[in-house]
Amino acid sequence: MVSEPLPETCCDERPTVWLWEGHAAYCGPSLRLDTHSASVHCFALGLDAPFTVRSAGAVDRRARSALIPARTSHQVLAGDGRMMFFYVDPSATASESLFGQMIDRGTPIAFQHRDETALISAWNAAPSPDPEIVRLRLLGAVEVDSIDDRIRAAMRMLRSRPGDQLSAVEIAAAVNLSPSRFLHLFSVHAGTSFRRYRLWVRMCHAAGAFSNGADLTSAASEAGFASPSHFSDAFRTMFGLTATALLAGQARIVVSGDEAVVRPRRTRSAPR
Repeated sequence: MVSEPLPETCCDERPTVWLWEGHAAYCGPSLRLDTHSASVHCFALGLDAPFTVRSAGAVDRRARSALIPARTSHQVLAGDGRMMFFYVDPSATASESLFGQMIDRGTPIAFQHRDETALISAWNAAPSPDPEIVRLRLLGAVEVDSIDDRIRAAMRMLRSRPGDQLSAVEIAAAVNLSPSRFLHLFSVHAGTSFRRYRLWVRMCHAAGAFSNGADLTSAASEAGFASPSHFSDAFRTMFGLTATALLAGQARIVVSGDEAVVRPRRTRSAPR
């Protein structure tokens, strides 16, 4: 399927991507996503109406909120209403605390957050869109300390050096673990693999570089992607659409409180 640029007048709010503290959030039209698999846990919230989640081996589910585990292949089918996607950095909280907030946990994808009505009401009542409304309700104001300190340190190292080609062997040595033990602990405590988390960090960095004026090709290179096609393939696998489709419309990116209105670059061809 060839993804189209975002419509500019699907709802009252402009499509927006927020990046902060390792988290990312999106609010806007449903994006007509293909099947994809995110690198970190994703909380989906239908701000205006329910949506359908489709995944292999499971019956389609209609819901107003869903928590989709990292590396779970799925498709979100929604109409013209607004969607909120909140991507959770695993260093902020243990996966158990997130899934424990969902009422229906009978399948790998959990449904119906216990406070979904309050979440929607709080978002719609806010003077301006603010993903902190979602973060605070999902994660609380204080981080929990159940993640192994060595794994948390490894995540900080990856976030501080996103463009470097840091290997699991190098980071394992830095936190005084054998590579095999490190990879096992990372998967247990992060809820995703080392490789997929490193990819997530690079993707967030590329988005930040793009918001600061880099074209997509330069942003991908700065973030450590081997080539434009590597970035393009990773983006579509992770989010279910092309980077161009997400960023070519009147979307905006907000990084650590600084807003950037995003428009197509013409200085270099963007990877698709």
